[in-house]
Amino acid sequence: MNVIIDTHIFLWLLNDPLKVKNNYLDILKNTNNDIFLSSINIAELMIKASIGKLKIDFDIENIAQEMGLVMLPFDARDAIQLGKLPLHHKDPFDRMLITQAISKEYYLMSDDSKFNLYRDTRLKLL
Repeated sequence: MNVIIDTHIFLWLLNDPLKVKNNYLDILKNTNNDIFLSSINIAELMIKASIGKLKIDFDIENIAQEMGLVMLPFDARDAIQLGKLPLHHKDPFDRMLITQAISKEYYLMSDDSKFNLYRDTRLKLL
């Protein structure tokens, strides 16, 4: 299974793994699954750090690699999907992760209840 994790899942894994649901941990630990950290996650983290909402005192790429995460670029096909996505909410990072999961036909792992609004699309949520 191919799974893109939401930014908060990445941060929880780093700082407070007990917040991650057990069924998510089972998926994350299963070596048959490919778990992706998107370039969108990194953009969100860097923007939040630059405006003082978050402190990033580690190398995200190295940490992701140590965690066994695969880096996933956001490409033109992902961006085109943005024009087809219903405007259920306005968070641009969430919308880009959703379109990336849809265009690649990957699962998306998030505890954000707003993602459930996109069940009428081809989004596969865990």
